[in-house]
Amino acid sequence: MEHEFWHERWAKSEIGFHEGSVNQFLYDHWPTLAGHSTDAVFVPLCGKAHDMWWLNDRGHPIIGVELSEIACKDFFEEASEKANVHPGEPFTKFSHDDLELWCGDFFQLVPDDLKNIRLVYDRAALIALPPEMRKKYVDHLTAVIPDGTKILLVTLDYKTRISAPPFNVSDEEVMELYGDDYDIEHVITNTIENDHLFAKRRGLVGGTESVFRLTKR
Repeated sequence: MEHEFWHERWAKSEIGFHEGSVNQFLYDHWPTLAGHSTDAVFVPLCGKAHDMWWLNDRGHPIIGVELSEIACKDFFEEASEKANVHPGEPFTKFSHDDLELWCGDFFQLVPDDLKNIRLVYDRAALIALPPEMRKKYVDHLTAVIPDGTKILLVTLDYKTRISAPPFNVSDEEVMELYGDDYDIEHVITNTIENDHLFAKRRGLVGGTESVFRLTKR
């Protein structure tokens, strides 16, 4: 998807993918993934997710990467926190203590950028991408994170095909995308009720959300 698509979505505040609260799966399954560690966490295509404050409050340094400058500014402003802004190429960095949002293109990351990362949280990156971009995303993520990095991945799927993000990602596709380079644990699959706000708004039926724990070999 072109950059302009996402810039337009944020400019028009068409951000139905933004939860506005901490994700329940993060509450439930992060402790098993991270244990008692306070290792650095990478959040790809992070938007302005409240989840990053939750992780940072538990001692994790954060690097989030987000294309939209609006999202990066809103993230700090909505929390009434002042960000230090460091313009640069290929990323402008917004920071508050050890929580950093890097504004720019995820595909411009290089391994040295994430050399201290040990954990990844992906609730909204893989499902934000259309099918033709997902392998490129996974391949690049694999190239820039260190071996042994653990990922908490949340996906969703519907019997109805979705033509705009967040997209359908089946459990089988997760296995295909990550199977060559990761140990995969399928943690849980939950049914999304048809009267859920997202399902009703999009006219979707037969929805599920799945959680995976992945470890890069």
